[in-house]
Amino acid sequence: MITEHRVVAVLRVFLVLLFGILVVFQTLSLPGQFAHMAARDPDLAYLRWPATAVSVFWVLCVQVVIVSIWRLLTLVKKDRIFSRASFTWVDAIVWAIVAAWVVLVGVFLYVGFNADDPGLPLLLLLLVIGVAVLGLVMVVMRALLRQATTLRTDMEAVI
Repeated sequence: MITEHRVVAVLRVFLVLLFGILVVFQTLSLPGQFAHMAARDPDLAYLRWPATAVSVFWVLCVQVVIVSIWRLLTLVKKDRIFSRASFTWVDAIVWAIVAAWVVLVGVFLYVGFNADDPGLPLLLLLLVIGVAVLGLVMVVMRALLRQATTLRTDMEAVI
């Protein structure tokens, strides 16, 4: 039990750090990087704002996952993880992954149809498959959470 509380505390510290770094990326680094790339290569300058918007959206999806994990950790700490409240946050994680995946597929298709070199499309295909696997694993984890919640509710009714 003490180990669980320590792990939750350490995980929260890392979640705060990750969220803070993502805010810096979202507001300073990504827009600045794409502005620099547009200035350096004027032929591709038209991609500056779409690339910025897509990148910031992906960071936003990760931030939704971080907030949802934080809320799930709160439920773990209160020993309420096997309750209906946890499904809201797991659903938020699943939908954030789905949204990021849909945009990633769009980027993959755009790059795939316009690429001269197969390297970037193959990397994007790897990411499309990886994010799809992550989303499907979360759907399976949600089903396991539902089963565990049902079993716990049944056990509490018996006791």
